[in-house]
Amino acid sequence: MLIFCLVISILMYFSGLFSFCIKRKHLLLMLLSLEFIVLSLYFNLYLFLVYFNFEFYFGMIFLTMSVCEGALGLSILVSMIRTHGNDYFQTFNILW
Repeated sequence: MLIFCLVISILMYFSGLFSFCIKRKHLLLMLLSLEFIVLSLYFNLYLFLVYFNFEFYFGMIFLTMSVCEGALGLSILVSMIRTHGNDYFQTFNILW
């Protein structure tokens, strides 16, 4: 059962990484796939902690940091949409 969950976790990670690379033109889709990657890493961490009978304190710290990362990404998305009107990276030019 543990091997099956580990394979699912690794498959989740690589599918999130693949969608992160494919959807590189939209900031919102990149943030969603980044959160999916973080979720798969949390699942892998949870399996590791359960397997070795460790406490889940580090998992709570990881969840706190991932929530902070998600809030920061959302604030950047809102700021970009307010200034440029959309979340395409093609219209966001640093040289202007």
